[in-house]
Amino acid sequence: MQIEPPPPGQAREIIPGLRWLRFPLPFPPHDVNVWLLEDGGGWLAIDAAIANDETRGHWRAALAGEAFGNRPLTGLLVTHFHPDHAGLMGWLAAGHGLTPMMTRIEWLQARSLWFDTDPEMIEHQAEFARIAGAPAEYCAFLRGRGALYVRAVAPLPRAFAAISDGEVLRIGGRDWRVLTGQGHAPDMACLYCEEARVLIAADQVLPRISPYVGLHAGEPMADPLGAFLATLERFRALPEDTLVLPSHGAPFRPLHSRLDALVTHHDDRLSALEDACRAPATAHALLPALFRRPLDQRNLGFGLGEMLAHLRRLEAMGRVERLPDADGVIAWGRK
Repeated sequence: MQIEPPPPGQAREIIPGLRWLRFPLPFPPHDVNVWLLEDGGGWLAIDAAIANDETRGHWRAALAGEAFGNRPLTGLLVTHFHPDHAGLMGWLAAGHGLTPMMTRIEWLQARSLWFDTDPEMIEHQAEFARIAGAPAEYCAFLRGRGALYVRAVAPLPRAFAAISDGEVLRIGGRDWRVLTGQGHAPDMACLYCEEARVLIAADQVLPRISPYVGLHAGEPMADPLGAFLATLERFRALPEDTLVLPSHGAPFRPLHSRLDALVTHHDDRLSALEDACRAPATAHALLPALFRRPLDQRNLGFGLGEMLAHLRRLEAMGRVERLPDADGVIAWGRK
């Protein structure tokens, strides 16, 4: 399906009653999609984009222009807590008298991160990096950088409406079933309309890249990659010709071949990483097994998170084990 991406502040119609907005991001993947569902006399928006002045300006242009067609924003559903999706949730909710919809876990995650900015939290993150083998200068960089989430997310509303997996939302005369996905985020909301055969996939299924799946300091024994792959298997129940509306990139078909490609991608990376663990090494030392280019300090945290997610998946499968030294720094070795 070839649809020209809309310029910021404008919209493209996907099917009657469903429009595509796109907002620039100051970091890769450089833009994020927002979907508008016609609902009665107005529009329900899926996601809010990042909180900065440029995005606010594009929102104002969209709301006042042909994108909204002189109809108001009457609803807001936020797929997950990440800043490029939840950033302007509070600003839009306050400006339009809305109570945003969100899964409870994603809502609580957003609230937790927005308020958890004290030095002890930063130190916890630095220690997580240290035991993964990160150099001292990177740990010092984390301490000096401070909390990031609050810089990209406007003040959050104090109330929300909880949605959950399997719930059916009646929007614009169509039934949309909530399908939650794990791995990229703890309980990300996707929406599927059987009548239209459309999946609003958030960051669960992207057309060209795998979504980021990382292990983080707040839940160090989780298995996010295992959860992500399990969600992909659940999505196989949807028809192959489903039109997928991702949060990054253009709408696409077919669904199942993209699921196959994502599974193969991670299977290949797991195999390469298992081979690299023949000689025990820290997560930091193993980075070249997954990344072809060195990572700068801004991206090293993402790289370590993704590396640890793959190592944790291998550990859960019984293929590698952790080998801590006297200082708690963990090496990973093949079993």
